[in-house]
Amino acid sequence: MRSLWPVKLAKSGYILLSLLLCVLGVVLIACPLFSAKLLCYILGGLLMVYGAIKIVGYFSKDLYRLAFQFDFAFGMLLCLVGLLMILFPEGALTVIYTVIGIIVLADGLFKIQTAFEAKKFGINKWWAILLFAVASALLGLVLVLNPVKTAGFIMVLLGVSLILEGILNFLVALLTVRIMKNQLPDGFDFEDEQ
Repeated sequence: MRSLWPVKLAKSGYILLSLLLCVLGVVLIACPLFSAKLLCYILGGLLMVYGAIKIVGYFSKDLYRLAFQFDFAFGMLLCLVGLLMILFPEGALTVIYTVIGIIVLADGLFKIQTAFEAKKFGINKWWAILLFAVASALLGLVLVLNPVKTAGFIMVLLGVSLILEGILNFLVALLTVRIMKNQLPDGFDFEDEQ
């Protein structure tokens, strides 16, 4: 039998980080003049933890293998971006919206593919993943393009995109990660036992 702790850790971590992203998004909407330097430290830390959880998820081999299929490289990228935001917050301040926009856009695009694959697996609520993935990707694109230069509005937009990203990842963890107590390791064939 396979160890279930990596899948449980990845799923729990996805859910916890999703909630934290939503909380940070609400804070940014409520306080659009939030300290940008403090935001770099908080987002940097969240991105590093989130990246680590994505890497654990990639190696966890959950039953469907939908939620974590792109997460090794993306997790490494998140860890690196998070570390850079913490080590060089002044430099990150000038590009924070663009960087977070690219991350949200990329994750939304990956999750669009995940939604279509979830549909093939017969997951009934695949459309919810698709809906939030498209919305998240569009908001990520708006952050990258940065059409409005008002700091307060951009902070609110960043907050909304973090909330959407949190909801999206929560849905993906909830709907596509399956933990089976009797799941056999990869490569195990019943015929080999006979």
